Formats: sequence, structure tokens, C-alpha cells
Amino acid sequence: MFASLLRTTLGRLRIIGFLEGLSFLTLLGIAMPLKYLAGQPQAVRIVGMAHGLLFVLYVVLVIQASIEYSWPFRKALLAFFASVIPFGTFWADKNLFRNDARE
Repeated sequence: MFASLLRTTLGRLRIIGFLEGLSFLTLLGIAMPLKYLAGQPQAVRIVGMAHGLLFVLYVVLVIQASIEYSWPFRKALLAFFASVIPFGTFWADKNLFRNDARE
């Protein structure tokens, strides 16, 4: 299944969306508390860098998928907005991306 997801833009978006959401939750739930409660800022540097890279990839893939699949502006905007709220990319996968995957 994983290999079949890599073949399409939407599949790659779903994988990167999952990883981006996971990195965001890790940043907020583990790295930030380690920085401010345990005095270990290196956790934020490492997780933050990974999250930043995944965020950029997510945005590029949303743009690519919105062009390739002719998404309405509202759908693309929701996909972008989902990346800045916790659990948002998981919601986007379930409610926005899976519908196109079935077509």
C-alpha cells in the first residue's frame, strides 16, 4: 500500500501530511515542554527543523495537488489551514484527500 501511495501526487501529499502532523504534535507535545520545563532547547532545534522541512513539502504538495486535481479554491485553502492547527492534517486526510483518492 505504501508503494502505491508514492506513485501519485495525492498519495505523496497524504504521506507528507501524516508526517507533518506527527512532527507538529511532537514539537508541541514533547519538544516544547522539554525546552521550557527541562531546559533542553536542542529538542526544539531538531524536531523544529524536521517539522519545517515537512511543512514546506506539505505546502508544495498541496499546491501541486490543487492544480493537478483542479480543486476548488476553498478546498486548497482548507488544506493549507489544516497544516497550522494541531491534528489538522489528519482531518484533511480524512475529509479532503481520501475523497480524491477513491476517484
